[in-house]
Amino acid sequence: MEYDAKVKNRLKRIEGQVRGIIKMMDEDKDCKDVVSQLSAIRSALDRTIGVVVSSNLETCVRQQLEDGEETDDLIKEAVNLLVKSR
Repeated sequence: MEYDAKVKNRLKRIEGQVRGIIKMMDEDKDCKDVVSQLSAIRSALDRTIGVVVSSNLETCVRQQLEDGEETDDLIKEAVNLLVKSR
């Protein structure tokens, strides 16, 4: 699967957030602020996982439909990936 620039940019943004949290910890910032930022990162990762799985699912389903194959197993696998990511 090819990953577009939007997904890569999301991850770069998350990387910047992680660096920011490390800096906050080095500066002994308040625990609530650190946890708040960690929560934001988790949400951003969850959304990124959703984008990757949905894009992959769409691509694979289209390919299988073109090939005349069943898509049920593929859809179940995508749902399992999403559930596992939680």
